[in-house]
Amino acid sequence: GIVTWIATYHYFRIFNSWVEAFDVQEAGGAYVVKVSGTPFNDAYRYVDWLLTVPLLLIELILVMKLPAGQTASMGTKLGLASAVMVALGYPGEIQENLGVRWFWWALAIIPFAYVVFSLLVGLGPATAKQ
Repeated sequence: GIVTWIATYHYFRIFNSWVEAFDVQEAGGAYVVKVSGTPFNDAYRYVDWLLTVPLLLIELILVMKLPAGQTASMGTKLGLASAVMVALGYPGEIQENLGVRWFWWALAIIPFAYVVFSLLVGLGPATAKQ
């Protein structure tokens, strides 16, 4: 329930930010979108992901019925790795320079690859038991 609440809150904020940032008018059967002058806040999406992605990964670990020590270890590692992944993605999102964007993407792929590897390989035996 908490992940759904967090996501709902942030997506309402994203919607409201979009409505304030753009003026949409119907003109002759087509829609014309103009910038209103109020900046669109890209950060809401990343704040949402920074909270919900680690929580969802931790929830996944909790439902796998692993031993308590492994649950705590994997939850901590995957939660932190996913938070680092999202945090590294945001600087790339706000860059104008494509080379700088790719740099931040490459950095964010490192924790992403760790999370995917941990889920596919590290938790393979636990998945097989399900």
